[in-house]
Amino acid sequence: MVTPFAADGAVDLELAARLADHLVNQGSEGLVICGTTGESPTLSWAEQHRMIAAVKEAVAGRATIVAGSGSNCTAEAVEATREAAALGVDGVLVVVPYYNKPPQDGLEAHFRAVAAAAPELPLMLYNIPGRTGCSLAPETVARLLDCPNVVSFKAASGTTEEVSALRLLCGDRLAVYSGDDALTLPMLAVGAVGVVSVASHLAGPQISQMIRAFLAGDLTKALALHQQLLPLCKALFATTNPIPVKAALELCGWPVGAPRLPLLPASEAVRQRLSETLAALRPT
Repeated sequence: MVTPFAADGAVDLELAARLADHLVNQGSEGLVICGTTGESPTLSWAEQHRMIAAVKEAVAGRATIVAGSGSNCTAEAVEATREAAALGVDGVLVVVPYYNKPPQDGLEAHFRAVAAAAPELPLMLYNIPGRTGCSLAPETVARLLDCPNVVSFKAASGTTEEVSALRLLCGDRLAVYSGDDALTLPMLAVGAVGVVSVASHLAGPQISQMIRAFLAGDLTKALALHQQLLPLCKALFATTNPIPVKAALELCGWPVGAPRLPLLPASEAVRQRLSETLAALRPT
């Protein structure tokens, strides 16, 4: 979920609560708060805690609340995970440490420390090497499964091979989610169970229908929805996320504000592409 900002740049908690309610009503079974799309790198921990509390109150048990608690500093990720647990979230999304590029044994030690910080809180591991500069190997993930609260994985490496390898090594013990909207259907075909989505801000019902159709064995309907959604998925990554999704929400009447620096508002060309894509997606 994006983090809405008011005109003065402050987090708009009232709009965040309304948007969270809308997303749940549109088919999202869970919300990730203060992840990459939520601009966690430019939010203070205090702002993140207020966001989590506001959304949790707005959703009121109707959806799973997952808080981003990752960091490239293990001690910071441990503390953020403890704070998230104290706020009563249903789980945490813990990204691979970025910039410092630890080896696999360092990554394993990092995630073990985070898991031990809140042993009753479910953890979703988050692999996105295009942003972190480092990839969590499936073999390392398999070793981490002896931590009972390591239960899921957000696959954002851009390949279905990662999902296949995780399924081979981890089986049903690990719930794998697509971290790339455009690859949700292909990833479902090799064992993923859902998606941590950006496009659901604009097309929640269609994404839900696609996943449900696939799981029900209606592959023709799932493929048709995938093809319908693909232009939107591509347009939302025409430049750095969450620049396009915030612009798209603005075009749909949600004044979520521009991203914080160093990200900039969408260019006119990106806005025009989004406008045309959204118009084509709406039923006639």
